[in-house]
This record gives sequence, C-alpha cells and structure tokens, in this order.
Amino acid sequence: MRHKIVGRKLGRVTSHRRALYRNLVTDLLKHEKIVTTEAKAKEVRGMAEKMITLGKDSGLHAYRQALSFITDKKVTEKIFADLGPRYKERPGGYTRIVKLAPRLGDGAPMVQLELVK
Repeated sequence: MRHKIVGRKLGRVTSHRRALYRNLVTDLLKHEKIVTTEAKAKEVRGMAEKMITLGKDSGLHAYRQALSFITDKKVTEKIFADLGPRYKERPGGYTRIVKLAPRLGDGAPMVQLELVK
C-alpha cells in the first residue's frame, strides 16, 4: 500500500529527477507554456507556482531562493519583474493543465502546462 508516499520517481535517480524538474520549471517560466507528459506536469506544477509566489514577495531573500532553483538568471529576473506583479492579486493557481492526444511513440498521456493569463 502507498499510504503517505508523496511524489513520483519517474524512473530516475534523485539528482537526475531534480535536474529535470529544474529544467522544466525554467522552461515553463521562460516560454509560459510547455508540452510534457501528465505525470511530469503534475509534479512540476507546484514547484512553478512556488517560484511565482516568491516573485510576489520581491525581497532579496526570495530572489536568492528563486535563483537557487531556476537555472537561468534572466528567467529569475522575469519572475520578479513581470510574473510577480502580474499575479499580485491572485491567491494561487497560476498554472493550467490541458490534456492533449497521447504520444505516438509509446501512448503516454501528453498535456500542455501553461500559465494562466
């Protein structure tokens, strides 16, 4: 039984999984829309929303916390200059998952993870 077991391993070791999450969050915040598998999108959603919440705080400590997770400094600047003020009045739920057709190669359920306007 899987009681109190949180998160997905996605068939990867911890360091590879963490790097995957960091890259997906960075790309989502950079392009504001990515296409990925459903499991990856559900895992990344919370991390991306946490980064946007840090952007709403707009302090030095929040900036450094975001910079430690985001792999691109320009994306971190975008969070604090553009995305934080955009979602200032919104209490949460900055992302949306839209289901797409299954992937042709292996039939994996694909989704589009995007930021809400």
